[in-house]
Amino acid sequence: MTTPTTPTTQTAPATQTTRPPAPPRALNASRTTATAARVLRQLTHDPRTIALLVLIPCVMLFLLRYVFDGSPRTFDSIGASLLGIFPLITMFLVTSIATLRERTSGTLERLLAMPLGKGDLIAGYALAFGALAIIQSALATGLAVWFLGLDVTGSPWLLLLVALLDALLGTALGLFVSAFAASEFQAVQFMPAVIFPQLLLCGLFTPRDNMHPALEALSDVLPMSYAVDGMNEVLRHTDMTAGFVRDTLIVAGCALLVLTLGAATLRRRTA
Repeated sequence: MTTPTTPTTQTAPATQTTRPPAPPRALNASRTTATAARVLRQLTHDPRTIALLVLIPCVMLFLLRYVFDGSPRTFDSIGASLLGIFPLITMFLVTSIATLRERTSGTLERLLAMPLGKGDLIAGYALAFGALAIIQSALATGLAVWFLGLDVTGSPWLLLLVALLDALLGTALGLFVSAFAASEFQAVQFMPAVIFPQLLLCGLFTPRDNMHPALEALSDVLPMSYAVDGMNEVLRHTDMTAGFVRDTLIVAGCALLVLTLGAATLRRRTA
């Protein structure tokens, strides 16, 4: 007599839903340097952008010197301030447009789908454009001091330090505002909103303490004001002063803060 066997039921293996790996949170040196190298490789294929970054501040300083050819003291009084302002403006323009182009072309979305955090991307851009800022600031400072005869009381190296920090600040501002623009035209439109008020209130045209009290208070929270103050400290004092240290730390802190905000607000694609 055969015993009936109970048929065995085979259960299908449970399907596991695969989730994309979470983006890394901590900054990674290799990812950051790889991003910076990629940006620099792209810039080498765009000589017009390199010319804008490196040569335009020098050309503007050259024109400014001979606009005031009959009044060299005027060039001495405002040349140092503009030595920091010109790199800030050019780095702001180029960085904001370049970052926005990455997002509109889909490159940013593909990069962030890889094990690449927003902080790595922002830091890589800052590193790449910072390298160009060093070249830009060195050329502009050397031209102003040793060729155009800009008379500074302090060390030209301190002048170069402030110019470099201003260029890095422009890079940070460009990276930040690119998150709020939907096109390259809109990125350029941010310049009157972000740069021009600082240019008017930084003390370039009149001392800040001569302004209306409300405008003076507003200028106290704008980083370009401290960039101009730092340049003026080098212009008037032979040694490094406490005011110079304060101004440079504020500019560097503002650049770091804006870079952090840029990493937090960075979007994969345009709306």
